[in-house]
Amino acid sequence: MQLRFRSAWLFTGFCLIAFVIIQSLTSSPVSIGIHLWDKSLHTIGYFVLMGWFMQIYHTGQAKIFWTIFFVVMGVGLEFLQDLGGVRHYEVNDMIANCLGVFFALGLSYTIFSNLLGYIDQSIAKRFF
Repeated sequence: MQLRFRSAWLFTGFCLIAFVIIQSLTSSPVSIGIHLWDKSLHTIGYFVLMGWFMQIYHTGQAKIFWTIFFVVMGVGLEFLQDLGGVRHYEVNDMIANCLGVFFALGLSYTIFSNLLGYIDQSIAKRFF
């Protein structure tokens, strides 16, 4: 499905990546103090990132690229936290990040992969 507002969707996706990087490396990330909730946020965050880009890129090569990119990003940011001296990496966070990536990858083989296309077409029909 061809996206009419592809540039806007890509810009939004890269803003999401920047948000996750900032939240991962800042000394005071958004938190509500519940340990299990933290792991859920990791999974949800990487699910959203991967899911977003799976809406835009549908080829097998793109799926491999983004899977590797987000797994490396999720693991790499955890190690970078440890280098800052303020926060420490957690293996469970790495696992939660990877789970989010793989959940979204799995859904990319379903009708889920066209959700953004339907939204894109609806906006185009309604406003243009």
